Amino acid sequence: MTTQEKIGTVIDYYARIGVAAVRLTDGALRVGDRIRIQGHTTDFIQPVDSLEVEHRRVDRAEQGSEVALKVRERARRHDQVLRVPAE
Repeated sequence: MTTQEKIGTVIDYYARIGVAAVRLTDGALRVGDRIRIQGHTTDFIQPVDSLEVEHRRVDRAEQGSEVALKVRERARRHDQVLRVPAE
């Protein structure tokens, strides 16, 4: 069983551009991390290809930040964002 660590929560989703806004409540996030977005009707895993904080590209965002990231599937408010160890 892989250990997944909660790092944040989806606070908004922009369907037109496929971007989720995430509040990092429990940990930092960096480009290259694998994340799982999980909720009542959401469950997918993807790598973090790019991160933005206040419309600026960053390689890493610290706990407490609000970040925007491209997602492959629809995400919903209150979905959990978990870091998944590399396979």
